Amino acid sequence: MRREDKQIINRSEIDKIIKKSDVCRLAFAKDNIPYIVPVSFGYDGKSIFIHTAKTGKKIEFIQENNMVCFEFATDIKTIGNEDIPCRWTSAYRSVIGTGRITELIVHTEKVSAMNEIMLHYSGRDWDFEENMLKNVILWKIKIDEILGKKSGY
Repeated sequence: MRREDKQIINRSEIDKIIKKSDVCRLAFAKDNIPYIVPVSFGYDGKSIFIHTAKTGKKIEFIQENNMVCFEFATDIKTIGNEDIPCRWTSAYRSVIGTGRITELIVHTEKVSAMNEIMLHYSGRDWDFEENMLKNVILWKIKIDEILGKKSGY
């Protein structure tokens, strides 16, 4: 990271940013074409969990290349300057990382992943019967690298 003064190295602070985030942005690449999409997510401290439909652009990109980049951001504010236009800036806390995404097949793993997603948004566990998950694919992103950054805080 170029600006080491903005780097967040404390993993618990990185985890707090992720847990405070409403959206995970996932970036994919296929045939030298990038694709980024916001998704709902769950996080257990080691992996990120998402769900998708059974078909679609994300699936096509994952089948070609299972390496992904993810991004989370919170506490975003624009900071203006009344006199100098080039002094406008932003305050934020963010996390960026990479990992490999794999489909979860075993029902207990799928339920666990869906519960991580639901826990993030609802704050509680849910019961999922097998037929409830038949129209979605659940995915696990094993985190390979993760970095935090803050500005204006």
